[in-house]
Amino acid sequence: MYLPTGFNTVTPYFFVKDAEQFVAFLVNGLGGTEVQRSVRPDGRIANVQVRIGTSTVMASEADGRYGPMPTACYLYVEDADKAMEKALAAGGSLEMAVADMPYGDRQGGIKDPENNIWWISQRLVQVPYSS
Repeated sequence: MYLPTGFNTVTPYFFVKDAEQFVAFLVNGLGGTEVQRSVRPDGRIANVQVRIGTSTVMASEADGRYGPMPTACYLYVEDADKAMEKALAAGGSLEMAVADMPYGDRQGGIKDPENNIWWISQRLVQVPYSS
C-alpha cells in the first residue's frame, strides 16, 4: 500500500463553513504548515492540506452535499500548557483546562472557530495506555 509522504492510514478531512479561518487556526493555533491548496472557480478552498507534526489533515469549504460537520481530534504535543495558550490566542475557546489525567497524559480541550474539539495531550509517561 502506498501512502503519500506526510499522510497516515487515517487522515482527518474537515468540511467547514470558513476554510480560510480554519486554516489560519491550524497554522497559528496548532503549529501547522500549509502544504497544498486548490481553489474553486469562486476562490473558495476546494482542498487544503495542512501538516501538523507527523500528520496531515485536509479541509474543504462546506457547501451543498457536504455541509459543516464538526469532529474531535486527539493532538499529541511536547508541552500541553504552551500549546493550549497558543491555541487560545489564535481564537480557540476553552473546552477543558489542562490538567494531569489518571491515564498518564497532561491534557486539555479546545474548540476551534468551526466547533471542532482538539484534545491537546502531552504524554507524561513512556508506557502504553493500559486497559
